[in-house]
Amino acid sequence: MFRALLLAALFLLGSCGAAPREAKPALWAVRDGDTTLYLFGTVHLLRPDLRWFEGPVRTAFERSDTLVLELVMPPEAETQALLDKLGRTPGDPTVAALPAPEHAKLEAALHAAGLAPQSLDRDEPWLAALTLSLLPLQKLGYDDANGVEQVLQAAAQKAGKRLAGLETAAQQFGYFDGLSAAAQGRLLGDTLNGLPETGANIDAAVAAWSKGDADTLARMLNADLAGNSELRDTLLLRRNRAWADWIAKRMQAPGTVFVAVGAGHLAGDASVLALLAKAGLKVERLQ
Repeated sequence: MFRALLLAALFLLGSCGAAPREAKPALWAVRDGDTTLYLFGTVHLLRPDLRWFEGPVRTAFERSDTLVLELVMPPEAETQALLDKLGRTPGDPTVAALPAPEHAKLEAALHAAGLAPQSLDRDEPWLAALTLSLLPLQKLGYDDANGVEQVLQAAAQKAGKRLAGLETAAQQFGYFDGLSAAAQGRLLGDTLNGLPETGANIDAAVAAWSKGDADTLARMLNADLAGNSELRDTLLLRRNRAWADWIAKRMQAPGTVFVAVGAGHLAGDASVLALLAKAGLKVERLQ
């Protein structure tokens, strides 16, 4: 489950300073007479030494008049206000009420990150889990400034392309906030237990993405979400269905669109690609 949370942070949501490494992540297209939609699986955080924005990916992006992301992030103050509203409990500490063994693991993780033991006491379990999952990524050199969305959005704005989001920040945070108390508690507990495996799990996932190995990504994602049907339905299946419906409707209007969503949504039998194929649309692999 911890690896699933990391995959959510990387795909749903060498070392730094090393020589640049070439990556060839997967790219697909759906076409008809006057419409082309490119579908590209993203990684939300990356190290700076990975070259991926070139070749067919760059060509497809430059041919597009519109960039569609999962989410166009609002200003920082608005994001913080949403987190305070959805992810924190006023007055009554939430995470502070964890069982003693889990609270000890939480304090140890915070200490390792240089944070105070009470840093997450007011956070609801889902927000504490997300925060904890990101802390080791930053220590390993992963940064959202190098993530695919940030790079694509900056390039789109520079080129004067239209920019749109499939979801809002309130929707994305709401998916987690809407999880049952039991699912949130399990998410936090499994996150704490899985922290020592962070490096190996992330490296394996990013290596698969870099090679365009959607089958491996699907196996990793399915294996990790299999034990939590509520999380799988909330973060993966319902969103895949909504996005496949959006793409099918968008194909009815002319234009060229570059759609970039977390790579986990484009992998496996329940993926956006599989749903499009079932709807009768031809999906072509370009890289």
